[in-house]
Amino acid sequence: MENFKFWNPTKIIFGKGAIRELGPAIKKHGHKKVLLLAGQGSSKKNGAYDGAVKSLQAAGIKWVELWGVQPNPVLTKVYEAIKLAHAEKVDAVLAVGGGSVIDSAKSVAAGFYLSDIWEVFEGRVEIKRALPLFTVLTLSATASEMNQWAVLTKADEKKKWAIGADALFPLVSIVDPSVQMRLPWEQTVNGAIDALSHVMENYFVGTDQEVSMAVCESLMRTIITMTDRLQAHPRDYNARASLVWAATMAHNGVSAVALKGGDWSAHKIEHGISAIHPEVAHGTGLGIVFPAWILYLRKYNPKTFSRWAKQVWGARNAESAVKKMRTIYSKWGAPVSLSELGIGSKELKTIANNAFRMGSMGVVKKLTRKDIEKILKLAL
Repeated sequence: MENFKFWNPTKIIFGKGAIRELGPAIKKHGHKKVLLLAGQGSSKKNGAYDGAVKSLQAAGIKWVELWGVQPNPVLTKVYEAIKLAHAEKVDAVLAVGGGSVIDSAKSVAAGFYLSDIWEVFEGRVEIKRALPLFTVLTLSATASEMNQWAVLTKADEKKKWAIGADALFPLVSIVDPSVQMRLPWEQTVNGAIDALSHVMENYFVGTDQEVSMAVCESLMRTIITMTDRLQAHPRDYNARASLVWAATMAHNGVSAVALKGGDWSAHKIEHGISAIHPEVAHGTGLGIVFPAWILYLRKYNPKTFSRWAKQVWGARNAESAVKKMRTIYSKWGAPVSLSELGIGSKELKTIANNAFRMGSMGVVKKLTRKDIEKILKLAL
């Protein structure tokens, strides 16, 4: 067992009707005016927005709104939000949405005190402080509601990069599974695959970190089982609630304890795809890349890959487990090959080069550009 440090300051308020506690939570922290950041309008359909503003009104919290955060969120919207935050003199940021909205809100919160938030993504500036952040989660996938990470795309340069800092942990996150009951099935699936991928990024570097590895295995089985249940019974609240909490647990640090920070190369390869093809949802890309990554890397930590096959998929080896994995992804309606997205072999070198712009990658194995191309070939 390796030495480790664990800290997560985010307070989670979970369950039906939890949104009504938003205003009092913000008031308790002493804030009076927030920038409410939101996406394309789904939060008005699922009740999250109405619940949030009613709670803000009841608590006497003022707010100013900015809508239009898109999936695979972009830097230009963050710049717009930072400008509005200064003009309106807000003292906190409220994200009402999924991971894209929350990641954008984190970037706004930090960028409020910087000349250019993108300098952080490029590694030239560190985040020393940020505006306090509150969230109302409407789509479970990234666990951004309970971690310190954010991903943003600089569209003109096709860079989809990540940042992380302790100042980016939300103070309070409201997680009401009932607002996700009417999500389009595709979004539920993308979220489930994203969450599974987060767990696997940590798990596959493991050897004998028994507690964390057992937690990871339980989370993976839960995500698979609950997604299956929701496909058969979309209004099953308990299945939805279990999936929602498992997705949060997948990337809030608990499942990563003593696992060397994980191996995030599959995520970076996917970022190389969706930076070039922003129409590709992150979960969709991961559902294609990760099985190929496993096939390519399985021989570099064979004991753990074999354990994963047996404990999660009931398979005799990693190859058989990947077949089951792809079968269930297809059953859920997710593509399992790049060709299904219209991406062919001619683009693989470009994607690999783009992914490699983020710097060296790989813990299970240090990856070269050629390695990335070979992984992408297995994903065709």
